[in-house]
Amino acid sequence: MEFSFEKYGQQFLLLLESSLPRILGALLILGIGWWLSNQAVRLMFRAMSRSKTDTGLVTFISSLAKVLLKMIVCITAAAQLGMNVGSIIAAIGAAGLTIGLAVKDNMANIACGAQIIFTKPFRVGDYILFEETEGTVERIETMFTTLRTFDNKEVVIPNSKITSGVIVNYSAMATRRLDLKYIVGYDEDIGKVKSLLENLSGRNSMVLDSPAPLVVVGEHGENGITVEVRAWCKTDDYLTLYFDMQEKVKLAFDEAGIRIPHNQLDVHVKTGE
Repeated sequence: MEFSFEKYGQQFLLLLESSLPRILGALLILGIGWWLSNQAVRLMFRAMSRSKTDTGLVTFISSLAKVLLKMIVCITAAAQLGMNVGSIIAAIGAAGLTIGLAVKDNMANIACGAQIIFTKPFRVGDYILFEETEGTVERIETMFTTLRTFDNKEVVIPNSKITSGVIVNYSAMATRRLDLKYIVGYDEDIGKVKSLLENLSGRNSMVLDSPAPLVVVGEHGENGITVEVRAWCKTDDYLTLYFDMQEKVKLAFDEAGIRIPHNQLDVHVKTGE
């Protein structure tokens, strides 16, 4: 049988002509639907932000909605091409089960992301410590939580890892206690040292009156006596107060002639007869 390019070419053109409206319709649905889904997510993000919804919930729902809306757009475009939507959904369900077993860690991250949102061990904007990483929570998304460290590095942590570990939330409470330790020599007047530290902490505007600051003798060490200052402040003032007190104590010690001991080596030389 002789192969006819002309015959098959005509059949292809007829098929293309009959299918072209569906193809164009599918492309139109895909393009417009993709754009509209992005706009819908953006509008939803703005609306939830204006309603003072928790920022972590906003970012989590927005990232989840983006995926769901684009899946709907793709299924609608497939239906425009004449595909059986019911079969597509069934296939997606079966594939989802198979993929879910293969990527169970990712599914666990999504579940743990929802757990973080609803149990609220921390929120966006909180300063937390997780294992050896500490920083401000920037985003809580479906699979990852992002921290910004003090030196402006971005750290991305899987949600399942966070929920299975120990988290220290420094922002959970409105106030914090600042503990400072200073070592002075055994020959110093402890009463004078305590009085100086009490005056410094008492006059500092960032130190709260209640609970009142406390200055105590903490330890008798090899090099000197440890005097501790325990002062309460607002959580947002913690680091500022720490640096301010360290500078003022050093200047006050120097002015009062109070010596801060340091390790030293005494060498005794004996000469023979």
